[in-house]
Amino acid sequence: MKRNLIFIFVAILLATACGQGSKSPFARKVSEYALVTIPAPNLNGITDNGKEVLNLYRFAADEVDAIYWKQYFGDKAAFLGGLDDPMQKEFAAINYGPWDRVDGRSFVEGYKDRLPGAGFYPADMTPEEFEALEDSAKLSPYTMIRRGEDGSLKAVWYHDAYKDHIDKIANYLQAAADITIKPSVKEYLLRKAEALKTDNYFDSGKAWLEMEDSKMDLVIGPNETADDQLLGIKRSYEAFVLLKNEARTEQLMKYVSSLEEFQRMLPVEDMYKAFQPGARSDIFSCDAIYYAGKANAGIKVIALNLPYDADIQETLGTRTILLENVIRQKFNYVINPTGEVLLNQAAKAHLSQDAFFWNIVFREVAHGLGVKETINGKGTVEEALGSSALTFEEMKGNAVGMYLVCKLQSHIAMDRLFTTEDALTTFFTSLVRSERFGEGSALGRANTMVFNYLKEKGAFERHPDGRYSIDYQKMETALGQLSALILRTQATGDIEFAASFEEKYSHRDQDFQTDLMNLNLEKVPMDIRFKFKK
Repeated sequence: MKRNLIFIFVAILLATACGQGSKSPFARKVSEYALVTIPAPNLNGITDNGKEVLNLYRFAADEVDAIYWKQYFGDKAAFLGGLDDPMQKEFAAINYGPWDRVDGRSFVEGYKDRLPGAGFYPADMTPEEFEALEDSAKLSPYTMIRRGEDGSLKAVWYHDAYKDHIDKIANYLQAAADITIKPSVKEYLLRKAEALKTDNYFDSGKAWLEMEDSKMDLVIGPNETADDQLLGIKRSYEAFVLLKNEARTEQLMKYVSSLEEFQRMLPVEDMYKAFQPGARSDIFSCDAIYYAGKANAGIKVIALNLPYDADIQETLGTRTILLENVIRQKFNYVINPTGEVLLNQAAKAHLSQDAFFWNIVFREVAHGLGVKETINGKGTVEEALGSSALTFEEMKGNAVGMYLVCKLQSHIAMDRLFTTEDALTTFFTSLVRSERFGEGSALGRANTMVFNYLKEKGAFERHPDGRYSIDYQKMETALGQLSALILRTQATGDIEFAASFEEKYSHRDQDFQTDLMNLNLEKVPMDIRFKFKK
């Protein structure tokens, strides 16, 4: 009887071990992105023509998704088709390739770690070769660098490299323009189709900012430079299909009436904030109903501030878009659970969904402030700071945005919605959580740099039980100091200081590793991924 019990026990252990062995090693990696269903949109009040326009927007977005796979990695179908493990395939789909977005490391046999230049440049290109290329198009955000038949470098315009997809997108936009009943939408779609075919985006940016009366929106094209970690120049294709929340947008516009006032409030000398934001700047609340391309890869954005082009921003302004349904999901699935694990009891009481929303509002507003051109003839901030430009821009959004939230509490009556302590606690929690994005991305580095700077200034304390308390006065003061430092660095294009600051503050310490372990033990996801319903 005893032998039988031992045999049964061993059999159970073997069965358990076999079951564990059969589980994919990628299951945990996939689980770090909580699956969130984006429900079918409420189309009440939208005409049949409008519904067809939305369908055409999604078709166009799918073509953008196809472009982005080629731009960032290569052949999607062959790559995913060669993966047998369903969980590995799912993780590859989340990351749009064989490289983990957190650290850039390959998780597929046969592929080396991600190169800083992703797919924008030849893998074997040297800095000297790029410098020697006598073609001004090499510095355009809308060209790929490739080798010709003789092995020399050449610049290839996006509209040539992806012509088949661009033609399809243009046809979808033309079809949508033909059936829309709103003149402003028609003008935007026609201008955008032309822009995609020429890589000249000024007129389409202008038309988009003037399109104020549409409940539906399509943000589409090469926008962000985050994937180009080599030179910080090249932009990635992405698309968002959106529905405007008109009542919430009206509320936002009452609070955020003008960027010019916020520009004057920046905690830096006038010479470092000489840029005058365009007068048309506005802010919309939207629900996202579809993401594609860069927008859907890895960490999901929750707000936009567009256009990125400095000439459009100065001449016309920007539009900030809050993706409100995604913001709610991020707070519920990620931010609040992170706070429950890592904050002490006093700080937990200040976690606030309203504060999270308004922190995001002013983070995006901050991207339209400061300067776009250096004040000493070094060109644009992007050109002067190179690969550090995006990291400093992400830091600016965080630091300057929170500085404004604190200063504007009583000025625009936000204290009726949440307190300064709520705002700073929720910001800090989001900051700790965002460190999980890794040092391999500009966003991850930026959040780590802000965290380490605030730590150095004594803005918070980590206790032996692994929980944090916050010194609100020190944090507010430090955010003002950091804001000034970032704004001066951008205005002067001081790439040497930017590089040294990044080297000093961008590394995660052992406390972070312990925090990460605690979050993993509690199964707090790092971010979300989408299941879209039509």
